[in-house]
Amino acid sequence: MKTYQHLFFDLDHTLWDYDRNVKESLAELYTKHRLEDWGIPSFEKFFDSFYEVNFKLWDQYNVGKIDKYHLRKERFPQIIAHAGGQSHSPIGELEEDFLHFTSSKSHLFPYSKEILSYLKKKYKVHVITNGFEESQQKKIKSSGLQGYFDLIVTSETTGFRKPDPRIFQYALDQLEAEASVCLMIGDNPSSDILGAQRAAIDQVFFNPSEKKIDLIPTYEIRHLQELELLL
Repeated sequence: MKTYQHLFFDLDHTLWDYDRNVKESLAELYTKHRLEDWGIPSFEKFFDSFYEVNFKLWDQYNVGKIDKYHLRKERFPQIIAHAGGQSHSPIGELEEDFLHFTSSKSHLFPYSKEILSYLKKKYKVHVITNGFEESQQKKIKSSGLQGYFDLIVTSETTGFRKPDPRIFQYALDQLEAEASVCLMIGDNPSSDILGAQRAAIDQVFFNPSEKKIDLIPTYEIRHLQELELLL
């Protein structure tokens, strides 16, 4: 096993349980705004439309086709239309409430705090995320993770998005560290694994669903506790 000094974690889908937190937030949104009156027949239809639209927009954001403003401006109008509904009130309120609800959620993947406590005794632990600065900082605070990280790097603050190697280089420059002593831990084959490979940083592919990917990561785990065996 190589000797590492710095560990970079992705946040959403790796530590912060995006799917659970977002589903709870969307349920609150559906109830608060009475979206059945907008012509959306069920929460399930709203939920499915969110995932269909949201990930397409994030894919566009991650490759630089749209910016933060357009992602947030277009998200819920497209979701409502996809679900077959029509707005009955200012649709911008949905986006505002969604951001508030989600950033207040605290659900983490099993063993997140335990593994961070274990690793923090041996390494410098950081975050590199494509999420937006304000919302990611709120998620970290709401979920009780703020004491674990020495450096938090977002695509918004750097102007670069994973898998662009420049976001990793920004982190290396801030830490005055070499890529060879760093390790990236994340769930996304493209942004986390490919991005780290482009920056010559070793990777841990967090893969709880055991999905098949074309890339070959340095390491692969199904559960965060497995990091104890690696590190």
